[in-house]
Amino acid sequence: MILGGINRAAGITTTLDDLFRRAGVRHPEAPALVDAPNRQSFTDGAARTLSYAQADHAISAVAARLRSFGLPTDAVVAMQLPNTVDSIVAFLGILRAGMIAAPVPLLWRRRDMVDALGRVGAKAIVTCARAGSVAHAEIAMHTAAALFPVRHIFGFGRDLPDGIVSLDDAFAPGGADLSAASVRPDAAAAHVAAITFGVDARGATPMARNHIELISGGLAIVLEGGIAADARLLSTVPVGSFAGLALTLMPWLLSGGTLHLHHGFEPLTFGAQRDATDFEVMTLPAAALPAMAPAGLLGGEACTLVALWRAPERMMTATPYENVPTVVDVSSFGETGIVAARRGANGPPLAIPHGVISVPRGAIGAMTVIETARSGTGTLLLRGPMVPAAAFPPGADAPHLSPDRAGYFDTGYACRLDPSNQTLAIAVPPPNIVGIGGYRLRQNDLDACLDKAAPDATLVALPDRALGQRLAGTAQDKKAVAATLELQGANALISGAFRQRGGADAA
Repeated sequence: MILGGINRAAGITTTLDDLFRRAGVRHPEAPALVDAPNRQSFTDGAARTLSYAQADHAISAVAARLRSFGLPTDAVVAMQLPNTVDSIVAFLGILRAGMIAAPVPLLWRRRDMVDALGRVGAKAIVTCARAGSVAHAEIAMHTAAALFPVRHIFGFGRDLPDGIVSLDDAFAPGGADLSAASVRPDAAAAHVAAITFGVDARGATPMARNHIELISGGLAIVLEGGIAADARLLSTVPVGSFAGLALTLMPWLLSGGTLHLHHGFEPLTFGAQRDATDFEVMTLPAAALPAMAPAGLLGGEACTLVALWRAPERMMTATPYENVPTVVDVSSFGETGIVAARRGANGPPLAIPHGVISVPRGAIGAMTVIETARSGTGTLLLRGPMVPAAAFPPGADAPHLSPDRAGYFDTGYACRLDPSNQTLAIAVPPPNIVGIGGYRLRQNDLDACLDKAAPDATLVALPDRALGQRLAGTAQDKKAVAATLELQGANALISGAFRQRGGADAA
């Protein structure tokens, strides 16, 4: 069993590539990665299904291609891909090449990309020709033009612009193999593996995590959810955030099973995927569950449902779901950390404990994955094995990512302590932040963006039952404002606020 290779007492010494290779050795011909059947409706190429042997070859081919262009060890390679097999192969290929993966949200455009990748000194971008109607290859080209350190762009899909190196041949038989390479023979698990980007009231912050921290986040899900070896998993959460890595990539690597991917949310496709496979685990945004439960889309009696709460202040108001015996609620606090809790059968969500959180909760020999506390100003503090240790790159001036004397990081979420049972209730999210599904935007940045593009227009954040909040724009000529914002490379959520309802591209 994959989990047996992790020494909880002495500490984690395993890398993500080690986890993948162990699964491949155990059953090389077993299915490893499966695309959604509607892949061609949102990106190029037929839906892929890869065995562990085929995935191993593709990962090595991506790694070899990156190294062949002279990218050095520890180079930061950004990724902007939909929730497909390509994204998993690219992520692991970057790690196998000895580099650092930096997955970014799919809704980011040039402005966000330049700001974030400039902060971490990215040397390359892996992208796709299109996601929906958006030409992400063009976004990567414009980003590289604005950032001198970005010297190479790699892509999946048809008709890539000149200058972008295709990676589609990574899935063809033959080619280069780096399976015997050992880029970091010593303490490899302690090296930075991935960077995600958090947003708080003071701006965007690169959050770097090593293999140990990523595995700790994954163990919070696997152990609390009781996910067994060789599990069949279906995930709708892309790997563009720490929560995505912890809920989608890590349970698959730790269980050594089969990962089925679903991009966005398309009910008919999701229903077809669910009906075609007897899943042990399904991972979904918690906001989607109230609509899915009455439609009978939440799986069978043996399925564990992992519900991601991007707005953790709403979790305790959730109602039980009938005929779903196992629900693991996962509260995500930006890019700082997650807290997982398994409900009782058909019961409500559990409160967040104050203090050490070990998984599985209440079990002998449980593993500590995170620790909570309440600050003197009433905000939630986190520390522990999955929480990032410092700002990135090393030596960066990021005082808001500096821990206090006890090693805690402040999430900015206001919380209340119940001294009778030592639990914490999340009251409100951080101030000056607009949270839309899995995306966070600073109100100050929204105002500045609009001041530059259309000073006479207005943009407000409105409550939204499914997404937490949504943006609504008003202007004399909405179409012109949307076009100006797109030309300036503004986030798609901002420009989309000035489109007619139903006209915004979900990609």
